[in-house]
Amino acid sequence: MSELKTFLSVCIGIMIGFSSCSSGAATASQEEEQSAAALEANQPEIGFPIYESFDQVAPIFQHQTDTTYVINFWATWCKPCVKELPYFEALHENFKGEKLKVILVSLDFKKDVEPKLIPFVEEHKLKSDVIALTDHKYNDWIDRVDPEWGGAIPVTVVYKQDQREFIGESFANQEELFALVQKML
Repeated sequence: MSELKTFLSVCIGIMIGFSSCSSGAATASQEEEQSAAALEANQPEIGFPIYESFDQVAPIFQHQTDTTYVINFWATWCKPCVKELPYFEALHENFKGEKLKVILVSLDFKKDVEPKLIPFVEEHKLKSDVIALTDHKYNDWIDRVDPEWGGAIPVTVVYKQDQREFIGESFANQEELFALVQKML
């Protein structure tokens, strides 16, 4: 009988130990969530994601759905890029009912995101999806976008499943962009 009491005492002790460990883990997890929430509260509300690595953005080139993707690489300091942004905004607006996704990938420098990119997006009221990519190791990833890309911007990739077009220069006008996209809708 004494052995049974000892055995039960040990089992109860182990169960108490496990339950206090798991509640401690839950507390640590809750603290991490609270810490993350506090960090987010200190971040400016910008309305678009900032990625420091191309690997975080790469999946946007892999979708195999019935949606046509228009992905434009640009920067606020690039005059030809800024000139053609209204074409992409018009595309986004005019094809709202279609299966079309316009993604504007800003290549502004990390130090310029807050003082230049955020005000630019707000001032121009960009409605297309905006992504900030601050990965400055361009030579490591531009070939993954397209082997023809020499690194200059603006460039645009339009694709739908196996159909793909790479445009390594700015569009002359809105109609030129619309005609390219309509072939893939």
